[in-house]
This record gives sequence, structure tokens and C-alpha cells, in this order.
Amino acid sequence: MQCVENCNDPDPSKRVYFEQPVWQTVQMFIGEMCCFLPVLFALIRHRNYRVVPSDAIKEEKPAMRGWKFMLFWLPALCDLTATTLMNVGLLYTPVSIYQMTRGSLVLFVGVLSVIFLKRRLHPHQWFALIVVVLGVAVVGLSASLTKQALSQPGDLEPRSTEEGPNEVAVVVGVLFVLFAQIGTAIQFVLEENIMSTYSVTPLVAVGFEGLFGLLTILLVSPIMIHFKSKSDFFDLARGYHQMVDNPPVLGSSFAIATSIGFYNFFGMSVTRHVSATMRSIIDTCRTITIWIVSLGLGWEALVWPWSLLQVFGFSLLVYGTFLFNSLISPPPFLKAPATVEYTAIPTEDDEDGRVRGVVIEDREAAAGRSLDQTAALPSDVGMGFDVVPSPVPRVDPARRD
Repeated sequence: MQCVENCNDPDPSKRVYFEQPVWQTVQMFIGEMCCFLPVLFALIRHRNYRVVPSDAIKEEKPAMRGWKFMLFWLPALCDLTATTLMNVGLLYTPVSIYQMTRGSLVLFVGVLSVIFLKRRLHPHQWFALIVVVLGVAVVGLSASLTKQALSQPGDLEPRSTEEGPNEVAVVVGVLFVLFAQIGTAIQFVLEENIMSTYSVTPLVAVGFEGLFGLLTILLVSPIMIHFKSKSDFFDLARGYHQMVDNPPVLGSSFAIATSIGFYNFFGMSVTRHVSATMRSIIDTCRTITIWIVSLGLGWEALVWPWSLLQVFGFSLLVYGTFLFNSLISPPPFLKAPATVEYTAIPTEDDEDGRVRGVVIEDREAAAGRSLDQTAALPSDVGMGFDVVPSPVPRVDPARRD
């Protein structure tokens, strides 16, 4: 954390650090609103042209217009609630426990996708989600053990409860983070539902979420001011001066807003083109990148043997991601889904007029069979012509007349 008040006081207990969850949420929504800048630039540059949305033509979805953009207010509310809860929970929870609790996001997204989006997840995909959660838990545990080993060289026993955070505060923080993951899962599912129904670009979607989120904070700010006597989190005026009067805090705020804008744009693109569940898995696996960058900057250190445990946790994350996308073969006890092949030509068995499916266990055999059937010409099967053309007469090359 960054010190903002009494930084030169020799007594560390009197120093005040920047702990403003509301202002950090405002930074997030400002970063999301910055996604409107490329859209406005394109509109101004091509104002004399009639722009036809190619996505609406390709996907045959109705374009989002008018009041329908207010549908993004719902995921914006979920984003606001989840971000605020995570920022507050991080203040009461150790980073390792915070990271382990965040791993539950993929399970919540998977369950909500099955319930509300009517998606079907195969057994190996559920197993992959569980592997990802275990990987996050292992990474969080190894990070805690590594930090403890660095703080107390030669003594790897757990510290006493007097030196650690308050147990009640930790439980409250974990509950905050857990409910935040539920809110984030609802947000991802709502975004996928909206973008699968209407044709809207990710830049516009993220921009409207930032706009509606910022408007929500402005509407509830008069209520939050009345609670500033109970908690410094709601002292908006003090938080504003702490941020503006300290150049390091202000600079990091701009950096955070910019990174969050890019982060939400890429995340929305994944939701639009793949699924909300895949987005949550990628979001969980970003801890690998954070760990590598932290090692390069010297913020993290390799400690034997806990760093091996951390590498094992990251390996579980990668394995779960590949398994979910069927890039690797599932374990033997998880049967892969069978391939269903639908014949394109009706047969005599189709008495009710419906085309029946043939289940083929071998994927390669199914692909080869489908290729053989589709390689037949319409004239060979008596379809596609009202009149079958007569055969071309053969010409004797010896004749010269």
C-alpha cells in the first residue's frame, strides 16, 4: 500500500495508507469509460459514411439501439458490488487466502451457465474446473509459506495467532471475497446473455458498463457520506485529497484505470466469441503472468521447497485450462463425449421425416465417413436435378467426318 498521510512519522502505527475502496472502484469505471474513445474517434472520422455493422450481417442478430443499452446497467451493478466487496475483503484478508477464495469464480460461472444459459458441460470440463480451483488454492498456500519463510529464515513453523491478523476479521474478509465472486459470476453470465442476443461490439459494451457504474456511484454518494463517521472508506472528500495530493497515488490511479480498460475489453471479447466460463478460467490463470513479472521485478523470490509447490499449482492451472478446451485427452475414468453424425440424405428408416443421428465413438472414423458421404454428387444419388441429363455419346477418334 502507498502511504498518503504522516509518512515521515517514526511511529509506523500513525502512518496512513491509501485504503479507499470506493475511489478504487471509480478508477475502474473511468478506465472502462475510456473504451468510448476509439468508438468516438471512428464515428468522427467516418461521419460522412454509412457504417453497416458487419457483425449484425454475419451473426444475424438485431443491433442494440436506444434503451436496450440500459441492459448493461445490470452487469455494471454486479461489477460495482463485486469490486467493492473484493477491495474491502482484501483489507481484512491475507493475500494468499484472498487468492485462494477468488479461485471459486470458475465454479460459480460454470454452475450459473448451466442453469441460466442452458449450457452443457461434459464431465471432463467439470473436472477441469475443479482442477483449476485446486491449482489456485495450491498457489495461494505456497505464496503464504514462501512469505513466511522469507520473514523468518530457518523457521518454517506457522506463526502464532498474535502476530497474524484477527481471525474474525479474516472470516469476514473471506465472506466478502466469496460473495464478490458470486457477483462477478452473475456479471459474466449476464454479459454473455446480452451479447449472444444483440449485436454489439466489446468496446461499446465495456464503455456503457463504465458509464452506468459511474452514474450509480454518483447517485449513492450522498448516502455514503452519512457513514463516513463510522468508516474512513466512505469519507470521499478525504479519499479524493489523498489521491490528488500524492503524485505516486495519482500516477498509479491512471495506470490502474488504463489497465482495467484493456482488461475488461479483452475479457468482454472472450465472452462474446467463446463463453463466460472460458473468460473466468483465463482470469484465474493470469496469476501465472503476475508471478513471472513479480519474479522479474524482484517482488517475489524462489524459496526451496515452497516454490516447487507454487510451480505445481500453476501446472494444475494450465492442465485444467487445456483440459476444459479439449486440447488434451481427459483421464481414463472420464469418458469423452461421443460424436453424433447426422446424415444429410434421408433414408427409408426415416418414416417420420426426421433425420436420425448415428453415434460414432471414433472421431476420425466419423470425420472420414462424413467426408465420404458429402463427396457424392447430387446426380449420383438422384437429387438436385429435375431431369437426369442423358449420357454424352462417345466419339470414335478414328472417324474424320
